[in-house]
Formats: sequence, C-alpha cells, structure tokens
Amino acid sequence: MKKKIIRYLIVSHLTFILSIGGMAVAFYYYHTAQMAQIKNANILLISKDEMKLRLIDYKGQELFTADIACGKNYGNKEKQGDLKTPEGTFKIIDIQDASKWKHDFGDGKGEIEGAYGNHFIRLETPGHKGIGIHGTHDPLSIGTRATEGCIRIKNSELEQLVSLIRVPTTVIITPSVKDIKTQ
Repeated sequence: MKKKIIRYLIVSHLTFILSIGGMAVAFYYYHTAQMAQIKNANILLISKDEMKLRLIDYKGQELFTADIACGKNYGNKEKQGDLKTPEGTFKIIDIQDASKWKHDFGDGKGEIEGAYGNHFIRLETPGHKGIGIHGTHDPLSIGTRATEGCIRIKNSELEQLVSLIRVPTTVIITPSVKDIKTQ
C-alpha cells in the first residue's frame, strides 16, 4: 500500500511538473508569435558617429540600414536654426507625403523641388519643431554633416524604410565623439 501511494505521488508530481513546463513552453511560443506580429516592436537607431540609420527588430536583428546626413553643426539640438540634430529617444508621429514640398537652403539657388524626397517621417522632438527623416535632392550629401537638423537618406532607401515602419516607432539618435565634446 505504501509503495502504491509513493508511486501515485511521484506520478502526480511528474504530471504536474510536465504540465507546468508544457504551459510555459506554449506561453513562450505564443508570446513570441504575438511579438513578431507587432510592427512597432522595431526601433530606429541613428548613429551620428557612424552616420548610419538602422531598423532593428525586437530580437535585435537588423532589418534595414542606410547611410545618413545629419546636422551641419556638432552637438545636441538646443534651439531652432542651430543646424544641430537632436540626440535622445523620440518617436515617429507622422509619415507625410513630401513629394511636392520645396525648400530654400539659403545657398542662393532658391527653392529646390524634391528637397525631401517623397516622404517626411516626422519625429516628436519636445522643444523642437520640423525634425524628421527624409530623402534628398543631393545624394552626394549623404555621409556628411549637411542638414539643418534633420536626418537625410537616399530617396530609394527612404521608400524602403517607409514600407517597414509604422507610427509610433521609437527612434534613438546617438551622438558622435565630436558632438559630446561640444556640449
């Protein structure tokens, strides 16, 4: 009788442990499958040091990369017109059609059509307006400090990026060594 009780206890404990383990495995796979469906589980990481933009998924895998241009001046954005790109954590608040937008860069050439490419990915940057990620009329500026504070990428890469992101994707902009030295 004692052996039957011990066998019963062992079998019931093993059954309990295996069922808990099975539920944990099922939960893990269910949760992973759910996370994979969340488009906003991705982040955009922009490095002013490497002059790169990377889209990274929630597992840390790089989904997209592009060379960038950023603010002409070093340092973290302080005020409008300082020609600096802001640093920190932001979010995308809108993806706008910029195909008909024009801009005067103050270089004597007047308004330039297609200055932003087809899209303007507007960022929420507290204290600053008009900061975003966009295309360019000047692909040779990519890889340089050429903007008034925005992030530029090539127009073809902008099209790819827009197809991969959603509002409110998180955007992290990190400084270069020179940006830190000027602060």
